[in-house]
Amino acid sequence: MSCEDATATSAATLSQYGFINTCLKSLVVEKYGEEVWEKLRLQAGVQDTFLTFEVYKDEITMQLVDKACKVLGVPADMVLREFGEYFFEFCKRSGYDHMLRTLGGNLYEFIENLDALHSYLSLSYQEMNAPSFRVEKNEDGSMHLHYYSDRRGLYHIVPGIIGAAALDFFNIEISMEIVNQAEEEERTGKKEHIVFLVTQNPVLPYKERKKYSSSPPDLADSEKQSETQLNNEDPEKAKYTIRDRENLVCPVKKSHWKTIRGIITLGRGKLLRGFDPVYPKSLWIDTKTFCNGLPFHMVFDKELRVKQAGVSIQKIVPGLQTMGICLDQYFSIVHPEVPFTISSIQKFINSQFVFQTRREMMPESWKQRPMLELRGQMIWMESLQCMLYLCSPLLRTLHELEERQMHIADIAPHDVTRDLILLNQQRLAEMELSNQLERKKEELRILSKHLEEEKKKTEALLYAMLPQHVANQLKEGKRVEAGEFKECTILFSDVVTFTNICAQCEPIQIVLMLNTMYLQFDRLTTVHDVYKVETIGDAYMVVGGVPVPVSTHAERVANFALGMVIAAKGVENPVSGNPIQIRVGIHTGPVLAGVVGEKMPRYCLFGDTVNIASRMESHGVPSKIHLSSSTYQCLKYKNFEMTERGEIEVKGKGKMHTYFLVRNKAATENEIMGRPGKDTDSGHESVQSFQEGRTETTPSSHQTVNQTQQERDQTTAIAMKYIDSPTDAQNSLKRRNRAKNADLTGKTYDSKSYGSLHGNQHSDDAPCHPNRERAKPATEEPQIRNVRSNFCNLL
Repeated sequence: MSCEDATATSAATLSQYGFINTCLKSLVVEKYGEEVWEKLRLQAGVQDTFLTFEVYKDEITMQLVDKACKVLGVPADMVLREFGEYFFEFCKRSGYDHMLRTLGGNLYEFIENLDALHSYLSLSYQEMNAPSFRVEKNEDGSMHLHYYSDRRGLYHIVPGIIGAAALDFFNIEISMEIVNQAEEEERTGKKEHIVFLVTQNPVLPYKERKKYSSSPPDLADSEKQSETQLNNEDPEKAKYTIRDRENLVCPVKKSHWKTIRGIITLGRGKLLRGFDPVYPKSLWIDTKTFCNGLPFHMVFDKELRVKQAGVSIQKIVPGLQTMGICLDQYFSIVHPEVPFTISSIQKFINSQFVFQTRREMMPESWKQRPMLELRGQMIWMESLQCMLYLCSPLLRTLHELEERQMHIADIAPHDVTRDLILLNQQRLAEMELSNQLERKKEELRILSKHLEEEKKKTEALLYAMLPQHVANQLKEGKRVEAGEFKECTILFSDVVTFTNICAQCEPIQIVLMLNTMYLQFDRLTTVHDVYKVETIGDAYMVVGGVPVPVSTHAERVANFALGMVIAAKGVENPVSGNPIQIRVGIHTGPVLAGVVGEKMPRYCLFGDTVNIASRMESHGVPSKIHLSSSTYQCLKYKNFEMTERGEIEVKGKGKMHTYFLVRNKAATENEIMGRPGKDTDSGHESVQSFQEGRTETTPSSHQTVNQTQQERDQTTAIAMKYIDSPTDAQNSLKRRNRAKNADLTGKTYDSKSYGSLHGNQHSDDAPCHPNRERAKPATEEPQIRNVRSNFCNLL
């Protein structure tokens, strides 16, 4: 049967306790891992935890079984059989070990009493809808097991459970073969009826197997001779003798020869095997005493006519005082669901029978009460051709006793129903307490899960403001010491004519423009693994090699700058409708980094390197990437195309030799932008070149290009690969850069890098303010320039 068939044929209206689903989860987690269970339950759309005493629909279990078949790639019958084996072990671990062991001394008795076990458990688990079992012994020692269930498609669980019990309790291996599968024919109601042929093979202990395998030839010969002699004398006795030797599971009738041999070996525990009860010649009990001593019993014949009834049941059902009435007029059979006939009762004679009174036949005073149920045993009296029903009231709690206006005194003193009601009352109270504790535990688990999610959100926000290692030290109450980085690359960018744009637009338009641009820049920081230091107005500051030193810091910042210019072309100027233009400046050198302040702390960079990088941006050209000499030296041998700008006058620094970064000759636009797929543009130069002679496009084409780029940028950022292993060429280049920086700034940084500042730099936004001065172009208004200068000096 396929998984779909098992799911489709299940009874969707049925329900069962969470114990079953918990067992299924435990099986998957123990044998396949937490990841498989998580995948399975998400596909099934069910919760992660099940309460033991909570009632769940069968659909949940069937969905889990169906998804387990698909996820594990295993047929449904194998999944259900494995679940049956595990369910037996799970029940043992859950405290039902001793209860299961005491059901019977052999497999036949064990199966025969499974219904009695389910009947007992139903006292506490009132919503339980358990299957039913009936077993028949065959002459060859095999058995026919009849399985009845309202749930269709789950019968493969039975061989798993019965096989595990037979091996564990009785040390035998069994094989179960389906010999008949049909709709219910023997009982009322539409139940699935499966007939299994059960054959068994003893599993002898190692010592016994060795004894039989190494037995002397003369002993084996004597056994063969005795069997041959017995066959010649009495073939019937020989058949029973051989069967008893092979059969260790189903008890069969022993031969007279074996009984005598058991009596002879008295003292070795064989006498009980030949026990034969003794009966009196006449029954020494009068009718009145019998009906009073067994207040709940009935005797009826083949036509269901009542011949005798106990005094208490007569009190509850007054119609029974009229002898000769039909029993089915006053009672209906609740379990097993069979027709109310003698033949059906005889077929299920070993099952527990539950009768329920019919409301229409009860007195007026009883019609408002719940109907009384009786549970007991059927005994066929061959000599009288009558059936004896020995029963007791089926009452679970004292509340049910009061509802029926009955008392403990109505039950015979020898009847264990008295103790069962009181004990079950206590057990139900314990179950309710356990259920409450389990619910509180689940609530705490959910709250803990939500707390963990909120904690992750808080940490993500904190790590977006500060480097992770810095944030962790601050959370622990530690002081974060400043550290010096001998070499890093700093980038500054700003928007060309930003002051004019602000003067002609609404504030919300400026905010939307900057937010659109900065979101794309932030995404690029993930692609190239650089650290975003801060944003002030239209200024955007990024550093490579801080707070985690890497040898490719200049390459990362250069590729980031190329991506910035490409991304800026997708942002619309709210005044003109054309793409905005940005200036980018980059410089490489040493810095000092540390945390400033306690309230809203900032991770700041200090040093002349910050000032020079700011000068590269302020003295730059629109849509160009302006490089200092030290950055040019770092990129000189790294597949970057650069052009010389020459010497320019830099405010506060005098004359400096600078360069322009044109493109990366070894990377495509998609790689630089962190987008998947191949580059659709023809050649790298058409993509990354930023010469002034670039052809202008119409606003409508700009809008189409912007929309396409925004759609691309919404995809997951793909990190660009860098090799950070230092080489001799890089080390020599670093030495040259340090020398040039020393000549340029007049300062030498030879202290060691602060190791404690190394950590994870995957932070989207960690604002701090550098100790720098910015010289804006002459087109900027003096008032705005003064505000920026004062704000920088203040911080």
